[in-house]
Amino acid sequence: MARNRSLDIAVTGVSGRFPGSSDLAEWWEALKAGRVLTTRYDRRRLVAAGMPEDLVDEPDFVPVHGHLADFDRFENALFRVSPREAEMMDPQLRLMLECAWTALEDAAVDPLNTRATTGVYASASASGYLHRMIAGGMLDPLTAEDALHGAAPDFLASLISYKLNLTGPALAVQTACSSSLVALHMAVQGLLSGECDQALVVAAGLAYPQAGHLRVPGGIHSASGHCRPFDENADGVVAGSGVACVVLRRFDDALTEGPEPYGVVLGTAVNNDGAAKAGYYAPSVGGQQAAIRAALDAADVDGASIGYLETHGTGTRIGDPIEWSAASSALREAGARPGQIAVGALKANTGHLDNAAGLAGLTKALLVVRDGVVPPLAGFTRLNPLLETEDSPLYVPTQVAPWTGPEPRRAGVSSFGVGGTNVHVVVERAPVRAARREEAGAPPAAHLVVLSAADGAALDRSAERLSRHLAADAPRTADVAHTLATGRAALGERLAVTGHTPAEVAERLSTGAGVVRGSRPVDGPTPLVLAFPGQGSQRPGMALPFAEALPGFSAALTQCLDAFEPALARVLEVALSDPGFPEGELAQTRLAQPALFAVEYAVAAALRGLGLVPAAVVGHSLGEITAACVAGVFELPDAARLVALRGRVMQDCAPGAMLALGCGESETRALIAASGQAVEPAAFNSPEASVVAGAEEAVAAFEAWLAGRVHARRLRTSHAFHSALIEPAVAPLADELSRIAVRPPAVPWATTSGRMVLPGEAVAPQGFAERARTTVRFAEALDALATRQPGAVVVEAGPGRALSAIAAAADLTALPLAAGHGAPAGRDVLTALGTLWTMGQPLVLETLCAAGEPIRLPSYPCAGPCRIAPEAAARPVAPRPATEACVPADADGGTTASTAPGPDPAEGPDVPALLTRLWRELLGHEDLTVEADFFLLGGDSLLVTHLARKLRTELGIRVPMRDLLLGRTLGRQIELVHGLVEPVPVPVAAGG
Repeated sequence: MARNRSLDIAVTGVSGRFPGSSDLAEWWEALKAGRVLTTRYDRRRLVAAGMPEDLVDEPDFVPVHGHLADFDRFENALFRVSPREAEMMDPQLRLMLECAWTALEDAAVDPLNTRATTGVYASASASGYLHRMIAGGMLDPLTAEDALHGAAPDFLASLISYKLNLTGPALAVQTACSSSLVALHMAVQGLLSGECDQALVVAAGLAYPQAGHLRVPGGIHSASGHCRPFDENADGVVAGSGVACVVLRRFDDALTEGPEPYGVVLGTAVNNDGAAKAGYYAPSVGGQQAAIRAALDAADVDGASIGYLETHGTGTRIGDPIEWSAASSALREAGARPGQIAVGALKANTGHLDNAAGLAGLTKALLVVRDGVVPPLAGFTRLNPLLETEDSPLYVPTQVAPWTGPEPRRAGVSSFGVGGTNVHVVVERAPVRAARREEAGAPPAAHLVVLSAADGAALDRSAERLSRHLAADAPRTADVAHTLATGRAALGERLAVTGHTPAEVAERLSTGAGVVRGSRPVDGPTPLVLAFPGQGSQRPGMALPFAEALPGFSAALTQCLDAFEPALARVLEVALSDPGFPEGELAQTRLAQPALFAVEYAVAAALRGLGLVPAAVVGHSLGEITAACVAGVFELPDAARLVALRGRVMQDCAPGAMLALGCGESETRALIAASGQAVEPAAFNSPEASVVAGAEEAVAAFEAWLAGRVHARRLRTSHAFHSALIEPAVAPLADELSRIAVRPPAVPWATTSGRMVLPGEAVAPQGFAERARTTVRFAEALDALATRQPGAVVVEAGPGRALSAIAAAADLTALPLAAGHGAPAGRDVLTALGTLWTMGQPLVLETLCAAGEPIRLPSYPCAGPCRIAPEAAARPVAPRPATEACVPADADGGTTASTAPGPDPAEGPDVPALLTRLWRELLGHEDLTVEADFFLLGGDSLLVTHLARKLRTELGIRVPMRDLLLGRTLGRQIELVHGLVEPVPVPVAAGG
């Protein structure tokens, strides 16, 4: 009978920082090898860590701990935390933030856009870090409150929810050693009751400083410095430091979203021993036994189905026999056979991780049932003779072995807190999904792979890690692209690369070939301008790259083709999709113009569907009609009819020729006049590029006359567009336009007469007929765009790169969407889209990369740039000399630091130097410019309060909080304070 999964909870993401390992994979390998991961410190290291020398020299001091390396590093920029605020945070909270982030990424969930209502259930040990700051007198009244918010257990869950924008319950759970597994139980209940749709359970146990323990006779700490659960030599526990986090979803939700779960939580139970035990610190057989039975009942499974038990396993003479007896009795009564269940005890490897112990044990059990591998109990020699082994279902594995227990693989996890709060969890291997394969015989498609980070160094590390992973693991490229597009936060520093296979992407990331990098602008994306090319850029099969790379393009192209007459539409469909279509036939104006219009319109529609909405449009010749249609001037059927007519009537005009010149308008006109030939200007594209047109004989004579005076190149056209030879086409176009409804544009539109038509402005229909004949003034259109949309990026929305080159020559940022002949189909389009994303354009990656499914990929490479200890929190910040103070921008807009001597005291306080110093003290950032943003550097409203108070203390003025909040930058605050400070009167000596 199939199991009812309605109450099951899937573990979709896992992360952890544990002693003796750099990541989860290395940790799991160490556990399978039975390695002891604790550290024995030498005296020098202990004293350097701040341990009192008299304590270190005590004969009973045991210098052993499960040491967590780099515990003091923090990716503060990732969480928008200033260095100064980070100094006030307990390392436990810093590590919990990082583990929460990486666990969500492991679950293929964007940590800053989780969508699902996500609860946070957090626990941490008492803060030795805060104690060190208080005991050392490092906190003044202002900073003490900040330190409490960053270290007290009450605030942990809320701070994580705040930093990650999570809106479900945020609960701090404190039940001593069992805290994190109790937090898991509460998260399961929250999911089942509907309080949240996703839960983060995160816990930390970090001693500060990490050192060792003082053995007390009769106490629970080991005299030998070895934790040996269930061993005849067990003499107590060794402490360790670690952090763990899991992401939970309801099982049915996890089936449809996210990668394959690590495992499934079938049932949980929590109780307390009450007073039925020898003392407050003593464990109880009855309480532990009841918790295990209740968890089995909640899971609706019996003891006969359990093959592994991850115990609390402290290695104490009293605790071990009680736990062994309670588990044996509960599981035997539930149907387990003698010797059926392998026992694990993580403390033998890492030491006791305190509040994180239960979650760390759960992580180990999940890996056991996932991989079907049972690790040995580290350091085990011989079973403790005090344990009741007769008919016990438990046994201690002494070497790594494959799973031999019942199927499906199930395990129990126990955690018991001082004071008697007991918790037990039953987990099961997740159902195995069918492997996904590429379609047989289908060539691999190109995919866009993106990465981002809070800073350039982290981005480099991310690229390196992903490259190694893809080279070793080789997942489907579509899945890689999808996971990184939808399951990662879009941060400021970005890179993009395209590739057909994982090996190709890995190689490109490794070498940097084909990798595009950029930074998202702090004040939002720059304006996007779509530029539509005219005749001459067409080529057979030109729709294929767009159809391959742009979701929505094919549907929009079909819609556009349906707007043409059926006979024309059938020819266009073949010409656009078949690279073997006769190039000469497509070059005919009657086909070239409707073909280009159809592709350009479909490209614009597809880009809009990807979130790339133009701030303005411009077109060259025929492209101007596409621009007008995209801007809303024409309805699609009317535009299609006009373009088809334009192609026909221009085709019927007398043939001619066109010649591109490497000079601007004035020189072009002078050359025409000097030559005496019957040619005329057809286009002024830039200050260095013009086009002339006329009859074939006249153009040939003019070309011969030039004789190298300027660079000249014959264009592949059959007609002299925008010349007197096109005059016969004007009247039929005007007649057709008189029957077409023309509306004001919805977005700014730069016409080739050099005028910018703004939204709501009336449009004269006859202008489209006249501009078929008159000179294209594209250079003036670009000037109008640059004035109206400064800093805009111009995207050539069609085949080729002619307009991109013209825009780049005019000092505009320009990007062709399709490179032209010889480019791999679709790849250049994806590269262009990736480039736009690295620039900060709001590209909807989820739509672009929808073909794949979420998988597990390397998460954010947390390796904080600085080490942060509590001594730093009290570090005095020396005032900077006046030569280093920030001052307002130069007249030319540049940012400079004053190199002049400080102002005379008689002229008033040095406001720039003062504010720069106060920002450094409050934020911890050293390199400040007048453009620096208080809030982007990690400041908040509380720090603004501190800033206002310091200004009042030092200057004797009250600066309105609202003004400081609005004046976010250092330069604006300097101006604000300058306006409030009156110069000190200069004493005047009495003459005599």
